[in-house]
Amino acid sequence: MSDSTVLTAQDLIAQYGGIALDKQNDLAAVIGDNNWNADLEQGVISFGEHIVFPIQILGTFSHSSETFLWGWANTASGIPENLLQDALQIKQYGEKTGLPLFTTSQFDAAVNDVHYIGLIASGMLGSSAYYVADYGSGALLVTIKSPLIDEARTETPQRVLTVFPQLISLFEMNHQQALAAYLKAKGFEVTAKDKELSATYNSNTIVATFDELHRLASLNGNLS
Repeated sequence: MSDSTVLTAQDLIAQYGGIALDKQNDLAAVIGDNNWNADLEQGVISFGEHIVFPIQILGTFSHSSETFLWGWANTASGIPENLLQDALQIKQYGEKTGLPLFTTSQFDAAVNDVHYIGLIASGMLGSSAYYVADYGSGALLVTIKSPLIDEARTETPQRVLTVFPQLISLFEMNHQQALAAYLKAKGFEVTAKDKELSATYNSNTIVATFDELHRLASLNGNLS
């Protein structure tokens, strides 16, 4: 995570959103339909008896007040300091780059905003995934780093054709910038010219076109 270039929140979701959303598929494949249980003293979240991941706590979302509270500002909950390192790293980045999203202790939000933060944080920090653990009155946003998820990852070029349209339907961003970043993160060689982008990975090819506002016009792939 470099501080040499000042990026807006839209730049960050474009830079990291694709590969982070892609990783959520790997998490889903590992945890299946199991319910979650968190143990903050141990610093873990579990999905059944045998699937246990170490976590970092980013913050909490309240359904009643529709606000998000960063973990480093949640002094009332007594969150262990060692579980706040990711949140503090994000805050530090916000302080250096002047991004209020990362430095405002509590702000109005919707559930979609929680996923927005989760995707950016997961991508920036190289997490295996993020998880929104809903507990009824609110939800706990955590990042997860685990070989169990990383090793479940398979090279699936086809996933681009479903993940990317989902990403741009959820959040505002520069589509051309976002697709290039996503493809590069998946190991594609990307060539961009004006309103066109082409990418190759082994025998796989993806071609996209964009309008004058860098919005996706077409996305096609020759994938094996």
